Amino acid sequence: MDTIWVVLIALGALIIGLAIGVFVARKMMMSYLKKNPPINEQMLRTMMMQMGQKPSQKKINQMMRAMNQQMDEPKKKNKLKGWTSSLSFFNFCYFSLNFQALQDN
Repeated sequence: MDTIWVVLIALGALIIGLAIGVFVARKMMMSYLKKNPPINEQMLRTMMMQMGQKPSQKKINQMMRAMNQQMDEPKKKNKLKGWTSSLSFFNFCYFSLNFQALQDN
């Protein structure tokens, strides 16, 4: 009986550690991308020239602003979505356990 508890506690700690690790890694990656964006003005200028467009500073500023807004937008929109998706996961687990309990009876 003691080994069952040890295994359950170890599995629980592993799951909690993985969940915390995912959130910490995601947070670190988002802050890294915010500090070091994957595309800058010079890259935009080069891409526009390769596509045959004449890049004006106004167009480049407009595209950079649009990309920065797109990077910030998901953070604002998905605050509630993260909680609801985790709640739906917990609801699924709860109902599946209840369903198994009903089948056992």
